[in-house]
Amino acid sequence: MGRAGLTSDRVVEACLELADDSGFENLTISLAARHFGVRPASLYSHVKDLRDLKTRMALRALEELSARAAGELAGRSGADALAALGEVYRGYAHEHPGRFAAARFPLDTDTARASAGGYQSRLIASLLRAYDLPESEHVHAVRLLGSTFLGYVTLEQSGGFSHSEPGSDLSWRRVIDALDVTLRNWPPSPPTP
Repeated sequence: MGRAGLTSDRVVEACLELADDSGFENLTISLAARHFGVRPASLYSHVKDLRDLKTRMALRALEELSARAAGELAGRSGADALAALGEVYRGYAHEHPGRFAAARFPLDTDTARASAGGYQSRLIASLLRAYDLPESEHVHAVRLLGSTFLGYVTLEQSGGFSHSEPGSDLSWRRVIDALDVTLRNWPPSPPTP
């Protein structure tokens, strides 16, 4: 039996906070145990192992990100919705870098399908309806948006844009504008062989 008051949810929440402070990649069972003032073995009654802990953290981070996106996208469409979605990802990454990293932890196929990540994809697909893209192109557009947001935020967090002018905020707005233009002028699907 674990320490009184220690639950799986408390362990996950505390580890998300630790990840924000120390980095998701630096999280270990030992670090979590030290945080609670228990031996590592005490945590194993709440999580199976480090992979289980990180999977639970990923699922929680995906839920948080999806809830933010849903709230910000409500009532918006087109360029306004695109900018709001981009700000959700960028804001979450800046406020919670460890949680943002957790949201990218690789999940097995069944867990990924049951996660809030699928809800995020559906939110983005609904945003794409304003751009009149054929449904067969949605997966490509979702991947474009996801990779652009992730790439920009990752480079920004690592200091990749801090050595030149203009500042990254202006470039971010230009990236969102360019994505809007791209979505409005999506190339036709190539013929299938």
